[in-house]
Amino acid sequence: MEISSGLDPFFSAPKRQTFLLICLTTLVLLFVKKSMIENETAAFEFLADQPQGSFLYIRSALQYVSIPLIYLWKFTALGFVIWVGCFLFGYRVTFAQCWGIVMVAEFVFVIPELMKIFWFLVIQSDPNFYDIQAFYPLSVMNLVDYTEISTRYAYPFKALNLFEILYWYVLALGINFFARKGMRPAWKIVLGFYVPVFLLWLLFYTIVYD
Repeated sequence: MEISSGLDPFFSAPKRQTFLLICLTTLVLLFVKKSMIENETAAFEFLADQPQGSFLYIRSALQYVSIPLIYLWKFTALGFVIWVGCFLFGYRVTFAQCWGIVMVAEFVFVIPELMKIFWFLVIQSDPNFYDIQAFYPLSVMNLVDYTEISTRYAYPFKALNLFEILYWYVLALGINFFARKGMRPAWKIVLGFYVPVFLLWLLFYTIVYD
């Protein structure tokens, strides 16, 4: 059964323009978060005045520059995972199409970033630097006290969130858009290939974190 979604125009949109859009969106959100929230905390202002303060600014500059490189790596790796799943199911979905599916799905993670900016600008208007680093909307991190857990679990706890499940749904929509085999097979590919890789990555991060 074919399911049409409001995302169909995005899946069929030119990849260069879509890639540029996600990069620019991420760049703007990162700039707003840093300039209006993180850089205004007392901890950042203190560190900025120290001899190692220049390192903070270099690190911030590298974060901006690395956005397209990180996305290129992420979309290529995850696009390959989705393509392998489609190939093993016998679907004629190309690697380029799988790359585009992953790229469109990335827009899901714009939502929590907007929520985070709104939260610290409007609701919790005087956070400390560690509050900002630990916060992720609708994640497992919200169920624990971040000051009482090991830092090795911070990223996995933030990565396990409801937006990740929405991300899986968009992946399934994209697979169905190109394969036209229905949502059930698309979900099998996502749950059978992407999700195990995602969970193994979190396990690997936890083990090797120093």
